[in-house]
Amino acid sequence: MTDAERTPGDRDTERDAAASEPAAAESASERAAPTFQEAMAQAARRSGLGHVAPGETPTAGALLAAMGGIRGLIESILPGVGFLATYTITNQLLPSVIAPAVLAVLLIVARAVQRQPVMTAVAGLIGIAVSAALALFTGNAANNFVPGFVINAGTALVVIISIVARRPIVGLIAGLLVGSSDWHRDRAKLRVAMIASVFWAALSLLRLAVQLPLYLAGATQALAATKLIMGVPFYALLLWVTWLMMRAAWTGPAADEDAAPSV
Repeated sequence: MTDAERTPGDRDTERDAAASEPAAAESASERAAPTFQEAMAQAARRSGLGHVAPGETPTAGALLAAMGGIRGLIESILPGVGFLATYTITNQLLPSVIAPAVLAVLLIVARAVQRQPVMTAVAGLIGIAVSAALALFTGNAANNFVPGFVINAGTALVVIISIVARRPIVGLIAGLLVGSSDWHRDRAKLRVAMIASVFWAALSLLRLAVQLPLYLAGATQALAATKLIMGVPFYALLLWVTWLMMRAAWTGPAADEDAAPSV
């Protein structure tokens, strides 16, 4: 159709369509980009508590899923067992730090062959590599556990800060999971989240209290064994307790009746 054949109405329609295209593209871009709250909610769902959302009935299957399933348990425990077994048998630094790294690589290969996500396993390998490098650089096998001390100290600090600010980390995660931004206005929810967060800070501090003396004493085998015992088993137990506590607060009648102004 030539310009002469076009009616004024046709030209108006074309102008409107052209003007709407940038707006439509901008709208699509806005829908595609998640907000900060949505991004944080997605991160919370990927955390351990993300698999045990408040209000759901606690089950062994969901708890196992929160720890990555059977494969996740194996990937969490096997490298540590490899270090402990190798060091106990050889009492040598090099093979003791190589063993967990080799096991971690094999676990990544197994995931890749089965076309499963490997990012978590790769992150674990990076942690193992950092620990091994520190131990080899210093010539002290016990230094393999120093990054763990830093992680526990950092975790305890973050959780304690959240408690002091009266925005306990457990409550923040639960709020993101259920899409609630005013959970802290409810006294019952805030109280339970505070207590649960105290438990998580206490776990990190307990690990430091038990393991640091072993590190300072050079008791590497005992330190490795203690790290295994206080790792997945303690984590699973506290995750279960936290789930029970949060479920009671998020579903109980007191949660609605005990509301209070924001603190």
